Amino acid sequence: MNQLQAMRVFTRVVELSSFNLAGKQLGMSAAAVTRSVGMLEAHLNVRLLNRSTRSLSLTEAGRVYLEGCRAVIEKLDEVESELVRAVRDPSGVLRVAAPTVFAAGLAPLLATWRGLNPRVDFDVTLYDAPIDMIEGGFDVIFTTEHQTVNASLVSRHLTSVKEIAVASPAYVARCGMPRDPVALARHDLLAVSNGTRVWEFHGPTGAHRVSVNSTLAATSGAMVRAAALADMGIAVLPMPFVVEDLARGLLVTVLDRYEINGGLQRISIVYSGRHYLTMKVRSFIDFAVEQYRGPTGTPSSDGASPATVSNTSPGAVLRAVA
Repeated sequence: MNQLQAMRVFTRVVELSSFNLAGKQLGMSAAAVTRSVGMLEAHLNVRLLNRSTRSLSLTEAGRVYLEGCRAVIEKLDEVESELVRAVRDPSGVLRVAAPTVFAAGLAPLLATWRGLNPRVDFDVTLYDAPIDMIEGGFDVIFTTEHQTVNASLVSRHLTSVKEIAVASPAYVARCGMPRDPVALARHDLLAVSNGTRVWEFHGPTGAHRVSVNSTLAATSGAMVRAAALADMGIAVLPMPFVVEDLARGLLVTVLDRYEINGGLQRISIVYSGRHYLTMKVRSFIDFAVEQYRGPTGTPSSDGASPATVSNTSPGAVLRAVA
């Protein structure tokens, strides 16, 4: 027996004082209505209706049960109505996780999207160490290639970032500028702890794998950047993280003739599936993908310069910092 359906049938029979009329409104035969009420009484082991050939009346137990049925049905209808509204109209809190390096691109993206969806608030988590989307209860996460994505999740490529080796001018003056990756063995290295202890370089002298026995290792890219700025050593960091430091002369590039860790690193947006997404989640995903599409309709990379994109669209600003 579908108890909830039986409760609806019982309530409608009482309201109309008729099995026949209730059946017509519910698209059921009178016999099916009678059987539904009878099964409900059998389930409860109590009589709900007094029946005669001309009238129906509630028993005392029936009156108590009717009040409970109405309360349950009303609450269920209210919950379903709120759910439908949430699915169709973006509202509530959007839980987002993103790598720290993506913060500069994420902020204008959220600001622009919220201008179109003012009823949505954000709960944002920034991370450097791997994060679990499902356990964290996030609606969407942004990831780099350093993060392993569960095969049950959907991942869509947005843009790419370049990793570069940097150091402060003071460190280079004190310890020298390495000519090739082999020379890094004689330097202090600063690394983000992301599950790998190897830097890969490809360039004029071929391919090199450098084991990173770090002077400093940290789960936070911000900490590694701060250590580089404090003249502690050479760090490999994503370009967006240090682009302002390079422009201001606070850091300089090291081994810039070499491609590091396979070249451009992909940034993707990841979510739990293509079906049954709420409107706020689906709308945000579609908006993020659209903002990161270049003029050719393909994901953009970090080819733009920040100086060339002032007063342009949010997508252009995002592509510049990424």
